Amino acid sequence: MTRSTLSSHVEVYGQSVQALVNAMEFLKLRAQRILASHGIESLQADKWYPMNSVLSSFNDILAQVGPHTTRAIGHAIPKSSVFPPAIFSFETALQSLDQAYRMNHRGSGDIGSYRYIPGVGRTAQMVCDNPYPCDFDQGIMEALYDRFPPKGSIVLRIEHEHTGCRAKGARSCSYRLKW
Repeated sequence: MTRSTLSSHVEVYGQSVQALVNAMEFLKLRAQRILASHGIESLQADKWYPMNSVLSSFNDILAQVGPHTTRAIGHAIPKSSVFPPAIFSFETALQSLDQAYRMNHRGSGDIGSYRYIPGVGRTAQMVCDNPYPCDFDQGIMEALYDRFPPKGSIVLRIEHEHTGCRAKGARSCSYRLKW
């Protein structure tokens, strides 16, 4: 999904945008300047902000600071954003990811989604057709694993499948998860 397919009527909850600033610990001033350059000058957790401005800020962070910071922002999302109650495991967290995404976005327009497909044993597939960067989505999945560590699991492996990538113009990215 490209930015051009998004409705200008979609907004992102400020509490979620705050994850961007929080994740850039030593670069908070830079994060605030980048947000301000896209019209988000006084970030407040209980306000809503245009999704196009948030995505433009992500693009600037990716270009200026790099994918590791974008992944760190994804890591901060589960701590900063609104999530549904009754998440008790890594798998229920993955299943609830699309619902959490919709709780933090509002307005009319196609915002994409997160689709959880259970696998055999300790595997699953996540299909992400939202407009956020790949590293951001992978950071979210890693943070959910850290927050709800599966019993007996040592590490989460995330493999970006070769079926397409949003960064290269595909509609979605698909990730194979093993834990």
